Amino acid sequence: MSRYKSGYGYLIKWLIAGGDLILLNVLFLLVYYWTKSYNLEDFASRWNVALLLLNFSYFFSVYIIPIHIYKPVMFADKVVQRSLSFVALHAIIFITCLFFLQLDVEQFPIRCIIYYYLLLFIFFTLWRVTARFTLKRYRQYGRNYKRVIIVGAGKNGMNLYAEMKKEMAYGFYIYGFFDDNLLLKNTLPNYLGMTHEVENFALENNIDEIYCTLPNSQDEKIIRLLNFAEKNMIRFYLVPEFSRYVKKQLELESIESLPIMAVRSEPLQSIHNQIIKRIFDILFSLIFLCTIFPVLYIIFGILIKLSSPGPIIFKQKRTGIYGREFDCYKFRSMQVNECADKKQAEKNDPRTTKIGQFLRRSNLDEIPQFYNVLVGDMSVVGPRPHMLKHTELYSAIIDKYMVRHLVKPGITGWAQVNGYRGETKTMEQMEGRVRLDVWYLENWTFILDLKIIFVTIINMFKGEKNAY
Repeated sequence: MSRYKSGYGYLIKWLIAGGDLILLNVLFLLVYYWTKSYNLEDFASRWNVALLLLNFSYFFSVYIIPIHIYKPVMFADKVVQRSLSFVALHAIIFITCLFFLQLDVEQFPIRCIIYYYLLLFIFFTLWRVTARFTLKRYRQYGRNYKRVIIVGAGKNGMNLYAEMKKEMAYGFYIYGFFDDNLLLKNTLPNYLGMTHEVENFALENNIDEIYCTLPNSQDEKIIRLLNFAEKNMIRFYLVPEFSRYVKKQLELESIESLPIMAVRSEPLQSIHNQIIKRIFDILFSLIFLCTIFPVLYIIFGILIKLSSPGPIIFKQKRTGIYGREFDCYKFRSMQVNECADKKQAEKNDPRTTKIGQFLRRSNLDEIPQFYNVLVGDMSVVGPRPHMLKHTELYSAIIDKYMVRHLVKPGITGWAQVNGYRGETKTMEQMEGRVRLDVWYLENWTFILDLKIIFVTIINMFKGEKNAY
């Protein structure tokens, strides 16, 4: 028998959408009024079409990038990333509509659009982050929670319970466990009964979600519970036992109707993300190479020549994306020597020149690599490229070492801003660097790249103890 599921949690999504629309429209009116010095009556008589397009663009954008901040687990950096992506998509759709409708540019100046979207990038992101924070606080007070039961009290079920209980802000109210093993009755946090009692309990307590952690061998019980949940509009989640051998987030894919699990989520496999990262790399490196680099090249070039004989630019073979070799460029910081392609720089290295010590300590020796970024061998942010000898050595003895080469190497990276810069004296240090590099490619966001660049710049002025 079906039932009506009460509660007003579904309104949160609509409240967020309503806040989005109010912000978009009010900000648009304010910017237009400010840039044109017209009254609102004049605006309404000539630009009601623009407002319609503005709202149409919102609904089209929210279809492509849905509102997710009401979900149980959503971290701030993801909220910021999705907000910026949403505004960028909205701008593309809105401007395209204006172009095809050939609206009068004299009455609707370009500067109005520029000011509008610059402000929208800021205020829309602030609004979404504030909404997410408010929702978390609301849940911490015991509101807007999902009534949950867990079927199966094995290790998988206990791990799920521990994760759900980590934070009240996730919005789970866990009633307890159902399991046919009666020996667990006195050891579980809250034993509710055997699996055949799930249906009655769920109906009597208005359960919202059932999480099933039963092993695949108990398929009859799983199918029965699945059918019951769908008949009664209860969301049903299967929790596979992958955590026994893969303790990480997996990516669900499919071949026709057959589901498959990818062992690694890679945001940069998406063409959309690749385009964003590549455009940023081209613009960032091109601006740098055309402005600051020529001045630094002249200054450091003279100092390098005066410090020791040899070229200004040092060229070395490094391992790039998919294990491909490329020529990596740096300002020469050492005297010309035969060990350059075999031996890492170390503390008090006699090969390092005085100007070289400064260049390495401040990261300025890496500046010529912006050319590598421009031609596509590297990215501004990514795992640092290693010498060919090190790639050959560490790939044989460190698990997942070659995984870091699934993305382009970078001038700076997540490992570098977390203390793994410079010489790696021990195997543990290299394993730590690899671990952070793999984390980066599995958790990439554009905002994360900006954060790494910002921290790198701060470290350039502060200096780093491992830079030598």
